[in-house]
Amino acid sequence: MYKHFLDRWFRGLTGHVFAVRFWDGSLKTYGEGSPTFTIIIKKESVLGEIARNLSLGFGEAYMRGDVDVEGSVPELCAMFHGTDIKNASLSFGAKVANFILRQQHRGRLGRAQKNVEHHYDLGNDFYAMWLGKERLYSCAYFKAPHDSIDTAQANKLEHICKKLFLQAGETLLDVGCGWGALVIHAAKKYGVKAYGITLSKGQFEYASQRVREEGLTDQITIELVDYRELIRRGVTFDKVVSVGMFEHVGLKQYPEYFAATDQLMKPGGIGVLHTIGKMQSGAFDPWVEKYIFPGAHLPGLDEIASTINRFAFRVTDIENWRPHYAFTLDHWLEGFEANIEKVRGMYGESFVRMWRLYLAGSSAGFRYGDLDLWQIQFTKGLRNDLPLTREYLYQE
Repeated sequence: MYKHFLDRWFRGLTGHVFAVRFWDGSLKTYGEGSPTFTIIIKKESVLGEIARNLSLGFGEAYMRGDVDVEGSVPELCAMFHGTDIKNASLSFGAKVANFILRQQHRGRLGRAQKNVEHHYDLGNDFYAMWLGKERLYSCAYFKAPHDSIDTAQANKLEHICKKLFLQAGETLLDVGCGWGALVIHAAKKYGVKAYGITLSKGQFEYASQRVREEGLTDQITIELVDYRELIRRGVTFDKVVSVGMFEHVGLKQYPEYFAATDQLMKPGGIGVLHTIGKMQSGAFDPWVEKYIFPGAHLPGLDEIASTINRFAFRVTDIENWRPHYAFTLDHWLEGFEANIEKVRGMYGESFVRMWRLYLAGSSAGFRYGDLDLWQIQFTKGLRNDLPLTREYLYQE
């Protein structure tokens, strides 16, 4: 029954040429021409898993090795994101399981720490293999498609700093500072006093070491602390930025997050929020939610606007960097595959398969699916002195 069900799915696809090899040795090709990839289904039981929950069933079977892929994994992911097959109905049991998983991973204080450790504390050496020299684990900014990942990430740092209108002597808070690249760039080039916070012990240790090596301990403070803890100290900042952290806040915690931002930002201050999102908000894909980003929620612009509107903030600019994240992930996947034997030796074959599918699937999600990257500039209170156009962003 399930074999017929999947065959009907595959026959309805257009624009992709691929083959499926079943456990009994039979092979079927879909589309006209030479297949760009072949799905190998090694066990009949896998079909039921995939039919009940395509994302989780396929992802787990691929991690176990019960499903394999010969050829291009990115092409396979593009097929899933570019067609209705990814939106196939879940069984009732799968919907219940997804709901329970999301409740367990909600971003309350304490739970947020565990969610961060799950993903970001895999080891600094792991991320250093494929992120680029600055270890920036967020969307880069490509002025041309052929830009290197390091050039595009440098573009991103400068773009954000310009949106913040940084001035020497100002104070900058980076919520979720990662390995410290943004606060270091802002301190060195713009002369600000920067404060970076993270919940990742690995990121904290590396960023702190970099600050010491750069001789910037008088300008930069890095701390392992939750933003909700920071507000209890009564400190305020001229500028506040968050890059690639808001996805992990959780929908129910949005009011708490913006209330904290309101308390931490001085009147007249400028903020930049850089986050993955969707036109229609929702949780991550079920497999990504379980294995990659527990507790994450992808905001829609309406959710951000309706929450930020409760405070004195005014949105002054919004950009969608969707294609830039597809390029970024292509570079990351290339770097990951170039170091595949090292990764396999560190974490094993199942981990290699999990991360390959995550990076390739995310690239396809931005290029062909419903993922967006919002970069939102806002002010605390009304300001009429900002430039009338974006020309300032492109001037050296």
